[in-house]
Amino acid sequence: MKYPFPSGAPDLARSLLDRLRTEYDTFRVTRRERRNRTDVIISPANEIRPLTPADVPLVFVTHNDSALLNAFIQHYRQLGVTRFICVDDVSTDGTREALLREPDVDLWTSPVRYGHARRGRSWRERLFATYGIDRWYVNVDSDEFLVYEDCFSKPLPELIRALEAGNLKRMAAPMLDMYPKVGDIADSPAVGGRPWEFSRYLDADSYEAMLTKRGISIKGGPRGRKFSEGNELIKYPVLYWDRECHFGSSPHQPLPYGRNFPSVWGALLHFKFFTNYKAKITEAVEGKQHYNSSEYYHKMMDVLHRDGEIDFSYDQSIRYDGPQQLIERGFMTRIDRQR
Repeated sequence: MKYPFPSGAPDLARSLLDRLRTEYDTFRVTRRERRNRTDVIISPANEIRPLTPADVPLVFVTHNDSALLNAFIQHYRQLGVTRFICVDDVSTDGTREALLREPDVDLWTSPVRYGHARRGRSWRERLFATYGIDRWYVNVDSDEFLVYEDCFSKPLPELIRALEAGNLKRMAAPMLDMYPKVGDIADSPAVGGRPWEFSRYLDADSYEAMLTKRGISIKGGPRGRKFSEGNELIKYPVLYWDRECHFGSSPHQPLPYGRNFPSVWGALLHFKFFTNYKAKITEAVEGKQHYNSSEYYHKMMDVLHRDGEIDFSYDQSIRYDGPQQLIERGFMTRIDRQR
């Protein structure tokens, strides 16, 4: 399957045998998750309030992301989020203090680090159980900005109604790494501006897609092109969480796996390479909290030591121009709100 989609929509046709394999793997891994489940300790850092039925909650994990935090909260408020539920992973750059000043943020802390919390999966599952199952959540990281068709005029409750009308319980959204061109790095984004005003570019054609028994797989992008990184890029940032749901072995393939083939796609603009990207890479290397002891961050650090910058641009870099552009290029799908 080619990604971006040449026809504007994914081909998700699967045989009966493929669907049976998905169901069996869901059964097998769900049984393992329930058998091996361990609780993780999280503690509230401010007053925690229960959700109301009208709330649109967002769960996220953050660590030293003060450079993006204000834009992150403003973006999701604009999309219709009414409550932010956050685990702060021992931030030291003012992130924690900034979150405590926001009236719609519930802040949690934990005595274990991100890596020991199964790369945050245990924290998220605990938060879903605490705030309530059988409801919709937005589930992202603090450097991920969700966009979808007409997202700035038709907020999340309308998107959720469209998903429900299509009998969907998740929306797919690949992580599209955004990056500046090296000549732009000296520029600073406007105060209060959006991060894509600085990290303006994305790859047009460096992605690979395939269907697996656990869902859609997207790999590649600028990190794959530059560093041969094979990390999974698909996520399901808008999802209905109920008793059948677990994160299993990966946040990119939540259980039950049969829900991981939705026809509605958005995108996550991923700002790993923002104004502070050198400090974030250094921190990742030293902290070893990411996949395989931050293996790919070591490769990035080697380039920084050699060249002083990481230039991700190539002849197919395109400048981001809004959600409609991503639909026209096949990165996202249109949303049928008439069903």
